[in-house]
Amino acid sequence: MKELYERLKDEYYLKKGLIDEREALELFKIKSWKNYLELFKISSQVRDKFKNLIEITSTIHITNICKISPKCLYCGFAAGTSEEGYYKPFRLSDEEIKKCALAIEESGIKRVSCSSAHTYNKEVVRAAKIVKGNTNLEVLVNAGSDLTEEDIKELKELKVDTICCNLETINKELFKKLKPGEELEDRIKVCKLVNKYNIELSSGLLIGVGESYKDRVEHLFFLKEEFNIGEIPIMGFNPYKGTPMENFKRCHPLEQAKTIAITRLIFPNIRITSPSPTIGAENIYLPLMAGASNIATVIPKNYPRDVKGVGNPKTANLEEVVETIEMLNLKPKLNYEKFRRYYDRYNRDVQRDWGDDRS
Repeated sequence: MKELYERLKDEYYLKKGLIDEREALELFKIKSWKNYLELFKISSQVRDKFKNLIEITSTIHITNICKISPKCLYCGFAAGTSEEGYYKPFRLSDEEIKKCALAIEESGIKRVSCSSAHTYNKEVVRAAKIVKGNTNLEVLVNAGSDLTEEDIKELKELKVDTICCNLETINKELFKKLKPGEELEDRIKVCKLVNKYNIELSSGLLIGVGESYKDRVEHLFFLKEEFNIGEIPIMGFNPYKGTPMENFKRCHPLEQAKTIAITRLIFPNIRITSPSPTIGAENIYLPLMAGASNIATVIPKNYPRDVKGVGNPKTANLEEVVETIEMLNLKPKLNYEKFRRYYDRYNRDVQRDWGDDRS
């Protein structure tokens, strides 16, 4: 830990990363609360050197109609997989997508993820076109191996900010076990195409699904060596009832925070994301303490639809996320003028001190 503090002062390490594969594996083995606190202290200091605002990303789920067969073992998002999730099939209309996007922008949130199940209808391209055409939101498109090069070209023309294609695990045997209807190489190909067209690439890890610490380290350094990566979501497994993995143990929030902290030491200056349903909406202070710079799947009260989280049905509320960020003396990335109007309208029974207006 002492050596890491020294590296924190060295521009060489801040540029290339503070730890190598061997050191990352050693850090995954920590157990004492003192070591956790030291690790979080260092990783959050690294984050603070590069990120002066904590991003908040909302979401629009476009459709749960998935053509992957057989389905992923853990999925509670696709139609027919879990009664806790989106059990009945749906596909948002253009007008419904527009209403969701406008509500998100009205709340002061500046970034949205447009997500869909694996289809051949290019739903995320349709959604991106609507959101970009009607708002000033930053747009992340969350898709899988069904994205073609033509789709990516079109998303480039639409000036989509980020494309996410999660590999989830690069352990090929585990990937095939968890996702029997997909091929890892197809997702890697999409990531390479995103880099080819100079769109920011997001690609995350799904942890707590049977992988080893070595698997996680190899995955992180694979991302570092193979791609120009701009964002890494760290997603802990949460079981959905009715799925083949409903009795599989939930990934502990501390395990997710530790993975976020180690990821921050490997990637000092990128966006590291914690989706609220995977860490648990009540635990979002942990990824913030560990060096995350983005909390995702955050839903404002004016959102016009019921949202089910990917990983857990419960999603984070905007007001609670902002409060937690500010309690840690961090600053949320918001349009504060809009957030103030939104807050006053939807929280009439709650008084808030607007003395520190960070707009």
